[in-house]
Amino acid sequence: MNNNRQKRPVFFVSDRTGITSETLGHALLTQFNLVEFEYYSLPFITSTHKAKNALKQICDAADRTGLRPIVFSTMVKDDYKPIIAECDAHIIDFFDAFIMPLEKELGTHSTHTSGLSHGISDEAVYMQRIDAVNYALLNDDGITAKHFDSAEIILIGASRSGKTPTCLYLGLQYAIRAANYPLTEVDVNFQKLPAVLEPYRDKLFGLIISPDRLRNIRELRRPGSEYASLAQCQKEVRGIKALLEQEGIEYVDTSHVSVEEIAAKILEKKKLERRVLI
Repeated sequence: MNNNRQKRPVFFVSDRTGITSETLGHALLTQFNLVEFEYYSLPFITSTHKAKNALKQICDAADRTGLRPIVFSTMVKDDYKPIIAECDAHIIDFFDAFIMPLEKELGTHSTHTSGLSHGISDEAVYMQRIDAVNYALLNDDGITAKHFDSAEIILIGASRSGKTPTCLYLGLQYAIRAANYPLTEVDVNFQKLPAVLEPYRDKLFGLIISPDRLRNIRELRRPGSEYASLAQCQKEVRGIKALLEQEGIEYVDTSHVSVEEIAAKILEKKKLERRVLI
């Protein structure tokens, strides 16, 4: 693809955080891998001044690129929508697209209240999520095994295979108490689970990764080190995969998979409850 070609400008406009418009918009645009996009987030459009400023940014992008911008909107209230609509852009308003059909189906009007999907609508659920994130941080990378009794899942694998971000995502998104423990070269050489993990076999789940991918990640952390060498990565990955299979522990390959997908696969394979959906 020609890198000199202008990227199509894409704006995520919202009267709140913009998380919903970004999530839905990105999900749609991933289906167009032959088109290059340039993304802009415009959250908290809550005044005429802010709406006019957003309009200017969208118009400027159109003038600069010569391309019609795409605007994904999750503005609940109608106050500032007409201002945004003044731009020559392809506007996809998620609330207009879905709220009216739902109102008709449910036989009632929506509240047209901003921020409900990412607000603290349930204090108890919110605190469960925070507790799970704190648990992941406290039980990260084998710092301690004192709290493994209360873990719902314990991720094991090579250093830098994606254990920490996956644990944090499981905690933040689903309020799942996830710990992780790194399998070392010693574990690989002995082809035996660390004794500290033996009592928790039913909670263990493995992450593996390709040697090339692992080397690239480790090079960013410790350039030129033995730790990041291809030979070391190959040895660890080969040994850890053999150990997991020997011990009958399920695993997923994280080489080219997002944290969201890794978490979804773990939830499905371990039959963990998805407590929080927002």
